[in-house]
Amino acid sequence: ARKPHRQAAEASTTLIVVPFRVAFVVDELTACLTMRFACFANAAMFAARGTTRAPLAMNLFGGLGKAFERPKREINYEALAGLPFSFAQEAGEYALKGEVPSKSKDGYTIATFAAGCFWGIELAFQRVPGVVATCSGYVQGEVEKPTYDEVCSASTGHTEAIQVIYDDTVSYEDLLRVFWDRLGKDATKYHQVGNDSGPQYRHGIYTHSDAQLAAAKKSLDDQQAKLGKAKIYTEVEPAQVFWPAEEYHQQYLQKGGRFSTPQSAEKGSTDPIRCYG
Repeated sequence: ARKPHRQAAEASTTLIVVPFRVAFVVDELTACLTMRFACFANAAMFAARGTTRAPLAMNLFGGLGKAFERPKREINYEALAGLPFSFAQEAGEYALKGEVPSKSKDGYTIATFAAGCFWGIELAFQRVPGVVATCSGYVQGEVEKPTYDEVCSASTGHTEAIQVIYDDTVSYEDLLRVFWDRLGKDATKYHQVGNDSGPQYRHGIYTHSDAQLAAAKKSLDDQQAKLGKAKIYTEVEPAQVFWPAEEYHQQYLQKGGRFSTPQSAEKGSTDPIRCYG
C-alpha cells in the first residue's frame, strides 16, 4: 500500500504550496519519517536474524515513535462496506470474534493470500470469474485491531493481505495459479515484493482447511521446481485472524487509486494493473 516515504514527499510539497498548514504538515512529515526510519531498521534487523515477522518486544524504536505519537485512529469495522461489493464488513465480524472461518455466511469458500502491497493483488483477484467478493487487510500478526500505520511500522507482526470468497465455478487450485502468476519471481525475495520491503510485505498463502493447506504446499513445490535453485520464501501456513484494513484501502484501485483513475475489475479483464493507482 501507499508507503510512508511517499507520504513524506507529498507533505513537503504541501508545505510549499499551502503555508497556513505548516504546523499540520510538519507533524505529518515528522511522523512519516520516524515511522519509515523504524520500518527500515526493523526490516534489516529481522533479515539479519532470519525471522519471518517482527516480535512485539523487538520494536527498538517504540520509544522514539511515542515522542511523535498521535491518537490511534481505530477502524470502525461495522462501517466498512459489505456484500455484494466488499467482504470487509463480514470479515470484520469474524475478526472481532477471534474466528478464522472456512466458509462465509452465504456458504462461499474463504481464501487468504499475501503478495506485497494489497492493492494490486486484490484487483487481480477481483477480476477472477467465480470470486464473489474481496477485501484488503492484515493477517498473521500478534496485535488486535491493527491499523495501517501500525502494520507499516513493522511492529505488529502482520503482513498486508487480501481475503476472497469464491463459488464452485472456480477451484482453489485456480486461485493458487493467479497468486503465483501475480507474485512471479518475487517469490524468491525475502520480505519483499517489487519495491515494497519489510516483514509487513512478506508473501504467503494462509489456509482455512486441511485441503487448502495440502493444495498450497503442492503448489509451492511445483513453483519451486519451476524456479530452480532460487529459494522461495513464500509462507504457507494456516491462517490466523484476518483484520480488514481501513475503508479507503478496500478495492482501492477499482475506486481510482492515488490518481483518481479507476482500473477495471471486470471479470476476465487483462488490463495491466498499475500497482499504485
